[in-house]
Amino acid sequence: MKKYFGTDGIRGEANRDLTPELALRLGRAAVPALGGPECRVVVGRDTRVSGIMLEDALVAGLLSAGATVLLAGVIPTPAVAFLTEELDASTGVVISASHNQFRDNGIKFFGPGGVKLPDETEKSIEVQFESAESGANGGAVGEVRDIEDAEDLYVDHLLECVNFDLEGYRVVLDCANGAAWRVAPRAFKSLGAAVESLGVEPDGRNINLDCGSTHPELIAGVVAKWPADMGFALDGDADRCICVDDSGEVRDGDYVMSIVASYLKERDLLHPPVVVSTVMSNLGFQKAMIELDVEFHRTQVGDRYVMERMIETGALIGGEQSGHIIFGEHASTGDGILTALMVAGIVRDTGSKLSELSGVMKKYPQVLLNVRPRSGRRLREDMGVWKVVERYERELGDKGRVLVRSSGTEPLERVMVEAISERKAQEVAQAIADAILQELEHQA
Repeated sequence: MKKYFGTDGIRGEANRDLTPELALRLGRAAVPALGGPECRVVVGRDTRVSGIMLEDALVAGLLSAGATVLLAGVIPTPAVAFLTEELDASTGVVISASHNQFRDNGIKFFGPGGVKLPDETEKSIEVQFESAESGANGGAVGEVRDIEDAEDLYVDHLLECVNFDLEGYRVVLDCANGAAWRVAPRAFKSLGAAVESLGVEPDGRNINLDCGSTHPELIAGVVAKWPADMGFALDGDADRCICVDDSGEVRDGDYVMSIVASYLKERDLLHPPVVVSTVMSNLGFQKAMIELDVEFHRTQVGDRYVMERMIETGALIGGEQSGHIIFGEHASTGDGILTALMVAGIVRDTGSKLSELSGVMKKYPQVLLNVRPRSGRRLREDMGVWKVVERYERELGDKGRVLVRSSGTEPLERVMVEAISERKAQEVAQAIADAILQELEHQA
């Protein structure tokens, strides 16, 4: 059986890997796996040019299996998760490739309550996919309804999560020409902030283009020039947020979790005293949690795995270095706008600058390298390169860390090395990357 789902749904180049035909069959397959013809499905998308094409095909598949489809239009991924729970829908579907360029697109699902599907349910959809046939004929096909107030419902939800105003604060927002281009500025302006908005002119092809969470240097320059109190860069579907402090320094998800954990712990509000992160979190984050006397748990990459562990442990906070942050009391998945609002609220409540709050964590130099072999081969457990990895792990000891993993969204291998110095991290990462490339290209 072919595996379609990766780390975060199904993703690939639009109209080549991810075709309308695949989307249609996926819609048909999802219905029996997620509740049958009686299910109600919320569907939203980002601003990619291929979004409407895939949405139409997916919706056709859902309708052909008898589902009722609730269309939310262009809206952030966390908004679809929220609407799935708010409207008591069986399923939510987002058409987005997150931080990828416009050529790519993806389809990811939420189950009841707005929680991302577990692996077992995805496998069930894949089984159905191989034999999916229309299950409704004539008048039994499903119906489509527009959620005309989708943005209003989501913004109201965001504002209900906070209890402060931002009068007197200057905030720079980079919406990546993506799904948050209207709602993010609207939320901050509703709280009284003076807002400079970037990435709010989507044309279907400029999503994430030299902007957003993968290019925080853009807002860093604006924060410094204005000057602003803080800046927040979202990605194309607004489920992640990268911060920039008042000094122009970029602060990733590890900093955000450290700041929030410290703030709550000092006020005796972190119950239980647990934070969940992934294997990608910096060693400095680990040490910060130890100093705060906060228990931390690591999961594999993917905010759905973080959420699963949060549910298991009762943790209020979890997330990823990349900026997917989950506030368990308010959301069931990573929410970039909510993250930005929470950080701004802590700045407001403490009266401290974001640069000062960021001192709770000292980041170890970290080097990330992507290895994309021409052979297309992937790493296996029986390959000799793991001996090279083990050798460098012994060399670094407790003064560094090595992580090698296969990407779940792209055909490449990722190498991450942390060390006391940037030079040492770069040296080790390059040596491991070279070893991987040599092994994967051998006998290609």
